[in-house]
Amino acid sequence: MSRVVDAVAPPRFGRPFRWLLASTWTSNLGDGVAVAAGPLLVASQTDSKFLIALGATAQWLPPLLFGLLAGALTDRRDRRAIVVAVDSARCVVLAALTLTIVTGTVSVAVALGALFVMGTAEVFADNASQTLLPMLVRREDLAVGNARLQTGFVTLNQLVGPPIGAALFAAGRAWPFATQAVLVLVSIGLVARVVLPTHGRGETVTSLRRDVAEGFRFVVHHPAVRTLVLTILIFNVTFGAAWSVLVVYATDRLGLGAVGFGLVTTVQAAGGLAGTLGYDRITRHVSLGNLLRVGLIIETVTHLGLALTTVPWVALVIFFVFGAHAFVWGATSITVRQRAVPTALQGRVNSVNVVGVFGGLVVGSGVGGLLAQHYGVTAPFWFAFGGSAVFVGLIWRQLAHVAHDDGPSPVLPAA
Repeated sequence: MSRVVDAVAPPRFGRPFRWLLASTWTSNLGDGVAVAAGPLLVASQTDSKFLIALGATAQWLPPLLFGLLAGALTDRRDRRAIVVAVDSARCVVLAALTLTIVTGTVSVAVALGALFVMGTAEVFADNASQTLLPMLVRREDLAVGNARLQTGFVTLNQLVGPPIGAALFAAGRAWPFATQAVLVLVSIGLVARVVLPTHGRGETVTSLRRDVAEGFRFVVHHPAVRTLVLTILIFNVTFGAAWSVLVVYATDRLGLGAVGFGLVTTVQAAGGLAGTLGYDRITRHVSLGNLLRVGLIIETVTHLGLALTTVPWVALVIFFVFGAHAFVWGATSITVRQRAVPTALQGRVNSVNVVGVFGGLVVGSGVGGLLAQHYGVTAPFWFAFGGSAVFVGLIWRQLAHVAHDDGPSPVLPAA
């Protein structure tokens, strides 16, 4: 058993990394349960495709609204304490949502409101969590550390959690949310044991606006980070349009039920796991710029394939390939940012990326809901294909900015 633990979390990483890994994986399982249960709960309360897509918006809007604030606070405050506090708030909301379901008072408004509040809590927890790893391991170990964390995300959040969430929802709508509350509570106990070194700027007092501006300046003046943020912004508009109606696409167009919808996410996770296993070998033979180019082509073709097919097994193959691409892209972009960004700026630079991610998702989900409502469930996928194809052509040369050698951090101009 000890050999397995040492292989997953090498002793040189230290005990705090193991507590962080255990906490993250536990939280990933709880979030994975909600990945399927959240959309299913909204869909059980309404037949409106627009309101169903709004369920995705409710989860994607908080990072856009509060991401920059979360980043600034992460760089000012105790990062572990932030994770503990906001995850505790999530437990309270999950308990309240479970109670409304049990008592029969849940409605589409309650479901959307709960998703929004939990999404807000996750903004602060996720932003702080992503800054913990660079504080615990050496720079040269970041890729391995991120791979371990991402393996838990792929396996538990996407592979194991969604079918469990769908099955629990089928057994009783309250079960998945009660289960998530328990798992988040356990993760709080684990992360509370992580001992962190100090970070930040000591007693220097600046305004939040100045802090946020400093993070923006770093992104603007660092070619690799700037290119990643711009790319993720545009591609999440197209992705958000298609994936905002994924529950309707899976249940109606592909003829899958609630459990089948969970299977879609599971297949994507299986692809992600395949990407995890091959990531080290891939990055030894393919430059990061070319890796990103291939990934964007895969994502573009994914939208086209899903728009065309009505055959479940064909769609599942496409979801598998997309899952592998999503992991490779995510692991690459996180590692590039963590290597390039100084510890004291990690929270703010990450928050700029988060705003790009969820700004795109919010815009995309709104577009997707309207297109699906007026032109059918495949319309968002056609939009995603066309938009992605155009952007790939525009961004193609800029991806050369992302290289294996991240180089020194740029010197920022004075504020």
